[in-house]
Amino acid sequence: MKLPVSVLKDYVKTDLSAEALGDLLTMTGFELEEILEINGEPVLDVNIMANRGDGASILGLAREILAKDPAAEPTELLSRLMADTPRRDRDNRDIWSQTNIKIESQACSQYALRLFPEVTNGPSPEWLQQRLELLGQRPVSLLVDLTNYVMFELGQPLHAFDAALVQGQRIVVREALDGERMTTLDEIERELEPGMLLICDGEGPVAVAGVMGGSTTEVSETTTSCLLESAHFDNQSVRRTRKRLGLQTEASYRFERSVDPEGVVRALDRFADLLEEITGAKPVGGAAQVVNFTYQPAELDLSLPRCRALLGVPVTISEAADALMGLGFSVTARPEEDCLWVGAPSWRFDIAREEDLIEEVGRIYGYERIPEWPVAGSNGIGGAHGYEGWQDRVREAALRAGLDQCLSHTLRKAHELDAATDLVPLLNPHSPEHAVLRNSLLPGLAEAALRNGGQDLRLFEMGRVFTDATERAQLAILMTGQGRGPDWRKDGAPAADFFDLKGVLEAVARHAARPLDLEPLDGADGRFHPTRSARWSGGVMGQIHPQWATATGLPAQTFLAEIDLEAWYGTALPEAPYTTIHRHPATRRDISVLVSQDLPYAQIEAATRAAAGEWLETMWLFDVYEGDRLPAGTRSLAIALQLRKGGNFTDEEANQVRDRVVAALEGLGAQLRS
Repeated sequence: MKLPVSVLKDYVKTDLSAEALGDLLTMTGFELEEILEINGEPVLDVNIMANRGDGASILGLAREILAKDPAAEPTELLSRLMADTPRRDRDNRDIWSQTNIKIESQACSQYALRLFPEVTNGPSPEWLQQRLELLGQRPVSLLVDLTNYVMFELGQPLHAFDAALVQGQRIVVREALDGERMTTLDEIERELEPGMLLICDGEGPVAVAGVMGGSTTEVSETTTSCLLESAHFDNQSVRRTRKRLGLQTEASYRFERSVDPEGVVRALDRFADLLEEITGAKPVGGAAQVVNFTYQPAELDLSLPRCRALLGVPVTISEAADALMGLGFSVTARPEEDCLWVGAPSWRFDIAREEDLIEEVGRIYGYERIPEWPVAGSNGIGGAHGYEGWQDRVREAALRAGLDQCLSHTLRKAHELDAATDLVPLLNPHSPEHAVLRNSLLPGLAEAALRNGGQDLRLFEMGRVFTDATERAQLAILMTGQGRGPDWRKDGAPAADFFDLKGVLEAVARHAARPLDLEPLDGADGRFHPTRSARWSGGVMGQIHPQWATATGLPAQTFLAEIDLEAWYGTALPEAPYTTIHRHPATRRDISVLVSQDLPYAQIEAATRAAAGEWLETMWLFDVYEGDRLPAGTRSLAIALQLRKGGNFTDEEANQVRDRVVAALEGLGAQLRS
């Protein structure tokens, strides 16, 4: 919006320079883009926000200046425009004998016309041409120039029809029909689409509502009677039509930002006053106006404590009331409640909630008066943390273990590896392949394995699964074949087995700091082999059941794991204590014991750690022997203990730790081997 300073001062009495006016408007939210020089005069180029159509006029910006600058005063002209003093003939109904209006769309709230039966459409007077040039407009003719000038002055677009070319003495506001076309004022024939709002006469379209008029009713130097349009159109309807036609005009610019519905007839009156002053031509008595529906401006309560809290300044109730009344709001103070009742003016469509009123108070009170305070408070933790951060650690651990991540669709059809819970069906599935919500990730991994040959794969997926009552996060793993690269052994790397999968889960559990206390599954989940499966508090694992291996086409030596991440997350281990780097060397003691083949190594490890105490830095199994030289049903295990403490270990101290461990293992039925 271009605002010439010389034109502005016809409406506002102010001594501010162009630079000072630009700064003032910027602080009210109407940012100054630049100060131009047109015909030797300073012109402010002001950016108008997308929801502030009232600012796209001299009247609107003058109102902002008066509210912000206590030294500024309105001129007599501005006072008359703001008072909206009607013409004496506004209510005369003589015009209805010569025209008819019908509104057939909710995209038009009201439509009005004035008829000027005897006009001469010659050049505009010099003062009008000069002002239009300062406003960035090219003078065309008197009737066109006056419609443009009133639009810039009041913000209400007008359109002049040659009354002799309007067929049937009627105007119909309706939406376009399929296949309709019309030629606009730029001499381009445009194809209209259903939904576009049109202005039509008795034969067809004569204008695209809110965007541009048609060439068939264009005023020219031969025009002797003028039918002047003023209307209020829905901003979204105008925006859609303008975008679909690829046509930007000054009228659409204002309608898109919403214009004042109470200014429709006022703009017709202002045009009539100016035309009469210039040429003496008068309209047929009255304005023809049809109101389809009326808009109700917002009425809100403004809490001053909340206003002060959001702005950070001690605004008084009188200061807030003065700021809002200066902008045209109606205000009723309730001092006992420290509150204001506020009614928005008709031109402020953007006011919808209390925060909007607080912004208005802040603009006029002065953003520059809000003190600068250092940032206070604490910073949040950066990056993912808590449950989400833990999920990232689980995913990273699975990748480190050599698994490849898969992603599958949450919608699928029933599958042999679905969980025992009922599947959740869709009410309106697009296809049978996407008819239910998945309740397990294993079917997706199985299909991914088959698509990739079904052999030598290590896959995992993390995602959401669904039941009737819950939606939970899950981790699933599938391993089959070697799944690893060449090995130093001549016969290649061994194929995946139960213990290979167990090792992967142990690595994930260590990185996730969660327990993995395995116990036999004992056939509780029919998808898994009855004797080669296990469970723990977070999930299940094991070899696929032979029946389902055959049904799905997977190899019999396929190993699966399904983990409820949310349940597993709730079983956190105590955080490992931080220790300093030791300056003293470690010592090692080895133990060889004969144990039953039925004794799980996990029990041996737990007993060893408990007996060795804090001096045990680490332990590992370095040999397993099973053969004819041992009693049936037994095996020999060789375990290394690495011990370290604050000082150097003596042989006696290290042997004491070793003896405690031996005693603990003997309690499990182990026999020490020499």
